[in-house]
Amino acid sequence: MTLSLDSTTVAAFLAQHPTFFQDYPELLASIRLDTPLGGRTVSLQERQMEVLREKIKLHELRLAELMRMGQENDAISDKMQHWTRSLLLARNDVDLPHILISELQATFGVPHATLRLWGVAETFSHGWFAAPVSADARIFCDSLHAPFCGQNNDFEAASWLEESAAVKSLAMLPLRVGAAPAAFGLLVLGSADPGRFTADMGAEFLTRISEASSAALTCLLA
Repeated sequence: MTLSLDSTTVAAFLAQHPTFFQDYPELLASIRLDTPLGGRTVSLQERQMEVLREKIKLHELRLAELMRMGQENDAISDKMQHWTRSLLLARNDVDLPHILISELQATFGVPHATLRLWGVAETFSHGWFAAPVSADARIFCDSLHAPFCGQNNDFEAASWLEESAAVKSLAMLPLRVGAAPAAFGLLVLGSADPGRFTADMGAEFLTRISEASSAALTCLLA
């Protein structure tokens, strides 16, 4: 009786006996494989070398991508440090919102930015940043436990921005004291580029900006 072996059985056998070709070197020498490089036929050893080269190339591409991401993160970290330093150097509390926004735009290249605060001390109640905010906007802000990024779907906060009609994507960062359930303000970033702020983008640095802004602006609260 002739035993019929399919390719799966042969592959499983070779996987279980990795020294098979060491025991039968004449079989190894006789194996010929097609290669995608030029369509020629090569030995098993040559094909293995091609596979290894392909793997090395993929690893090199992956390493280059990781290095690029690391360099980008380093650049953003440097910008974060520069921006945070500008907040620490603010001399007057009343100037802090303007410094926060202007330095944020200059450092990170954000075309549009503003903020609104509620529950501020009487001394600061006439500032531009204390302009009225609807109850619905406050409820929405309370619901944010992380920065919101996405398309501008006629959010009330978008109307706080200059040239709001041109804003296609938004990042809205809630401001709150620590883990308090209620927010005391909202920082709004906008761009005419629909792809600048997207729902699937990483928000780690935006979260840091939100936390640093919250800590800096608490001095304005009642």
